[in-house]
Amino acid sequence: MRFTGTESYVATDDLTVAVNAAVTLERPLLVKGEPGTGKTELARQVSTSLGVPMIEWHIKSTTKAQQGLYEYDAVSRLRDSQLGDEKVNDVANYIKRGKLWQAFEADSRVVLLIDEIDKADIEFPNDLLQELDRMEFHVYETGQTVRALHRPIIIITSNNEKELPDAFLRRCFFHYIRFPDIDTMHKIIEVHHPGIKNELLTTALTQFYKIRDQQGIKKKPSTSEVIDWLKLLLAEDLMSQDLKSDGASALPKMHGALLKNEQDLHLFEKLAFMARNDR
Repeated sequence: MRFTGTESYVATDDLTVAVNAAVTLERPLLVKGEPGTGKTELARQVSTSLGVPMIEWHIKSTTKAQQGLYEYDAVSRLRDSQLGDEKVNDVANYIKRGKLWQAFEADSRVVLLIDEIDKADIEFPNDLLQELDRMEFHVYETGQTVRALHRPIIIITSNNEKELPDAFLRRCFFHYIRFPDIDTMHKIIEVHHPGIKNELLTTALTQFYKIRDQQGIKKKPSTSEVIDWLKLLLAEDLMSQDLKSDGASALPKMHGALLKNEQDLHLFEKLAFMARNDR
């Protein structure tokens, strides 16, 4: 069972090594990187490549670790008891199974995605240490111990919004997805926009990397954003010469796909003003 990438996902050599190392070690794979570099998509592609089902747990700021195990609906049980419903005699009727429980009881090995773990409270990772380590947890309401029938392939993503505890990091295999160099970006774009004219792509990527390297930019455009930008350029049937700056404007065509806040827009408008004054 080895991950080698897929036709729709360009995986670098170091990324495939990281995935396969985590699978071999039976450790969660912690993937960090800029937003839009394909961390979440990696889990889906690992699922596709290995031919195993996938369970997705998307973390929010309000998500608690317990929700990944199970939730006990005491309010519904109280209401049903007041109505004389017989199902109140079995507490299991009020246990809602979480994503970890679903992964543990699956008939075959699955990929479990824990997406954007850094969005949750700082205690969230610590609250899952034992469950991820031992692959089991206890349901206190029923006295049941849930053990993994098949150890899931766990992929955890983080946008680095907050530091993760050392005890949690120790249990993971870590990989940082670096922003693609221009050669890798060519391959990624070929997957999403096959047959794109090389002249247009070269001019567009030159502009794109120039924007990312611009001193003072607050939010650098991501891989997913350049793919969207190229989709717009192709839809408008623009040619490479349509993208070339005439010195009067530093704003790229369809810049709303790349520049996502007013500070960066003002920065490029200022550059355009300075370019006009230098003419």
